[in-house]
Amino acid sequence: MRKTFRKDVRCARRALSVGISLALAALSGSAYASCTYEVQSDWGAGSIVNVTVKNDTDSAVTAWNIGWEYDGSARITNIWNASVSGSNPYVINNMGYNGSLQPGQSASFGFQLSGSSDVPALTGSLCGTSDSGDTGSTTGDDTGSTTGDDTGSTTGDDTGSTTGDDTGSTEGNQVVFRVNDNGRITKDGTVKPVHCGSWFGLEGRHELPTDSSNPNGAPMELYVGNTFWANNSQGTGRTIQQTMDEIKAKGINLIRLPIAPQTLDADDPQGQPAVFKNHSSVRATNARQALEDFIKLADKNDLDILLDIHSCSNYLGWRAGRLDATPPYTDANRNNYIYTREDYSCGTDVGEGVTVQEYNEQKWLENLRELARFAADLKVNNILGIDIFNEPWDYTWSEWKTLAEHAYQAINEENKNVLVWVEGIGSAKSDGTKNPHGDEDLNPNWGENFYSMATDPLDIPKDRLVISPHTYGPSVSVQPQFVDQTDPDCVGLSEDAAAKAKCNIVIKPAMLKKGWEEHFGYLKDKGYAVILGEFGGHYDWPKSGAIRIQDLWNFLPNSDYDKKWQNALVDYMSDKKIEGCYWGINPESDDTGGLYTHAYDARTNTSGWGEWTGFETEKWEMLQRLWKANAE
Repeated sequence: MRKTFRKDVRCARRALSVGISLALAALSGSAYASCTYEVQSDWGAGSIVNVTVKNDTDSAVTAWNIGWEYDGSARITNIWNASVSGSNPYVINNMGYNGSLQPGQSASFGFQLSGSSDVPALTGSLCGTSDSGDTGSTTGDDTGSTTGDDTGSTTGDDTGSTTGDDTGSTEGNQVVFRVNDNGRITKDGTVKPVHCGSWFGLEGRHELPTDSSNPNGAPMELYVGNTFWANNSQGTGRTIQQTMDEIKAKGINLIRLPIAPQTLDADDPQGQPAVFKNHSSVRATNARQALEDFIKLADKNDLDILLDIHSCSNYLGWRAGRLDATPPYTDANRNNYIYTREDYSCGTDVGEGVTVQEYNEQKWLENLRELARFAADLKVNNILGIDIFNEPWDYTWSEWKTLAEHAYQAINEENKNVLVWVEGIGSAKSDGTKNPHGDEDLNPNWGENFYSMATDPLDIPKDRLVISPHTYGPSVSVQPQFVDQTDPDCVGLSEDAAAKAKCNIVIKPAMLKKGWEEHFGYLKDKGYAVILGEFGGHYDWPKSGAIRIQDLWNFLPNSDYDKKWQNALVDYMSDKKIEGCYWGINPESDDTGGLYTHAYDARTNTSGWGEWTGFETEKWEMLQRLWKANAE
């Protein structure tokens, strides 16, 4: 059972620690600062804690610190978004990227605690006991108390909002998201660092052909880490709120949320509880309601949302590549692969035996308009943007540019406050038409190619546009640039052909950076917001992932190829000040895993599917390195 405690310490500051740029003369008896200590997940032998520091004074600060001492056995074992010195008592100092706080702004950090303790008394530059006698006791609000809620709010109500209602926002007073002249996203005029991860599931997954209730289905259900069969059918107890608590404590502030057109239909048969795998305690009413509830809950938790139309069909998923995709698809002849979808189509020009879920530009624009209205319809302030279509690799740049401009027009007519995220194209269409992408030896990932924008730019206002390429390493796709070209038997090979030839994998950062630069990086130099919409992978590829991949590549001597690739990419992103959304937060993807560890093992523990066991520590450390570099 998860327990949530919170302690707020509010104090009028009469003295300041070294490095704090507060003018003492500006402080008055009603100018307060506050610190919140929140136990988010407690399993007896340890816990996850989040601490929030808020500058409630009327002057800016450039640094902060907090101190406390535990009266029990509790000790800090791992900390993120802050630095720690001492060992009970502890002194916690800000990082370089979260020390500056304007009046009203806050910063959070989290840590893992071993042992147990009561909530400690907090002291420091923005919290502690003051001479005025205001010690954080209850004075008509819920500060300094045990709250019994699970939202992490510091507002005195149980919603996590700052409005006093149950929506997390005020209708008619929507937040405005823009891109500034430096290519950074702003929220009501203040730069918003993008610490983003994808939480997938509502776009549809591929059900096993052997599934007892929904063979070959495509259910649209958010992964929660709590399946109905786990723990002898008792479930794991994990909730969406718990995960929001944890990822926010680790620094995530934006969730990319993939959906399909069918997700918006509350009556779609693949969006109903009868085909869902989550435990009954966390099972949604339907996929549409799950989408709305998730957005509202994120709003209450001060987590922004990027809505992503991930495919034309919940059955087709990633393979679509265009609005009216038709078979055959790219994985039609993949060896030892049981998830092909040759019997489904979004286009109407197909033969017998194919189920058509018709999609086209008109339907797509209607969906984009509906998503653009969500902020007003749901009364939320956290819809940062709309990623208009996932990996449109089956278009030329001219074709995709025209569609993207139509998408902006439709969205702008409904909501002028959100950003339009546009992904790139691929290296070639399904009919063989080649798309320019620079060096032919450096093949772009689907969605990565913005090469032609140099001469044919999008006609979308720069302050509303986010360039959002996708790029992946060998964990997702073994491109030719990952294959050892010094082996004459491997020249030009990729994917399964390279595995069958027993080609070695090589990661060459300088070569990779050249490709990233000509595919999308040059646009950052032109002042565009360039934010990777997807990157990630198994750190220990090919040891993890689908059995077919493990078997294909089991001759490789190492298992750190994708780890090297991801860190080379983060080095490049750090140098260019490019931000990104990691795929994914949840670990169910065969190709990538996630930021959580998974009980599932394709060979030894298939019943552990859907059960999360902890954090992928190295991945989190890599992301926090990126966030720090982009803040400097």
